[in-house]
Amino acid sequence: MLLVVVAKAPEPGRVKTRLSPALTHEEAAGLYRCMIADRLRELRGLEGIDQAIAYTPAHAIEAFLPLSRPGLGLFAQRGNDLGERLHNIFVDAFAAGYQAVSIVDSDSPDLPGAIVLDSFRFMLSRDAEVVLGPCRDGGYYLVGMRKPHPELFENIPWSTGNVLESTVVKTRDQGLRTELLPLWTDLDTFEDLRDFYRRYSEEAEPDLRRGKKTFDFLSRLPRFNS
Repeated sequence: MLLVVVAKAPEPGRVKTRLSPALTHEEAAGLYRCMIADRLRELRGLEGIDQAIAYTPAHAIEAFLPLSRPGLGLFAQRGNDLGERLHNIFVDAFAAGYQAVSIVDSDSPDLPGAIVLDSFRFMLSRDAEVVLGPCRDGGYYLVGMRKPHPELFENIPWSTGNVLESTVVKTRDQGLRTELLPLWTDLDTFEDLRDFYRRYSEEAEPDLRRGKKTFDFLSRLPRFNS
C-alpha cells in the first residue's frame, strides 16, 4: 500500500492565491507550509503504509527536504495538467508493485488519519475499485485505486465545483465499484480559514488539535487573534 501526498512548493504568489488580498502572498505561502506539515504529522502514525510526497514544480525538491523524514519518499509530479499528474502517480506506483494506492491533497490540515486509512480498508476489504473523498467545494481531497483508470482524469473540469460529480459519473459509466469517504473542507478561501479557526478555538485541549501548526499560524495573524 502506498499513500502519496500531493503538494506544491510553498512559494509566495504561487500557492493559496484565493486567500489574497485577505492574506499577503507571503502569509499564504507560510500558511500552506504549515498545512503540509500538519498533513504529514497526522499521517505519521499510520502503520504498514508506505508514504511519499509528490511535489510540483519539478525543480522544487529543496523546498520539501525540511519536511522529509526517514521512510518518506520524495518525487516530482510529471504531466501537463492535474489529471495527467495524478494518473502518472498511479501508473508509476502500480508499476513499482503496489496493490492499493491513495493520493491525498495538502489543503485540509485537520483531515483525520483514520479517514485516510479507511480508503485502503475500502479497497482491500470491500473490493472498492475507486475511493473518493468529497470536498464541500465540489472537488475531492483523496482518490484511491487498485489499478490505473486513466479515463477518470480525462476531460474533468479541474478547479471547479463539478470535479467530484464529473468523476463519479465516469466511475458509474465504467461500472467501477466506488466508495465515498466522509465530506471534508479544504482551506481554500478566507471564509474557510475563519471557520477552521473558530472551530478549533473551542478545542478544550489545544495540544490535541488536528491542524495545530495551521491554527497556530493563524493565531499569530492580527485579523484572527484580535
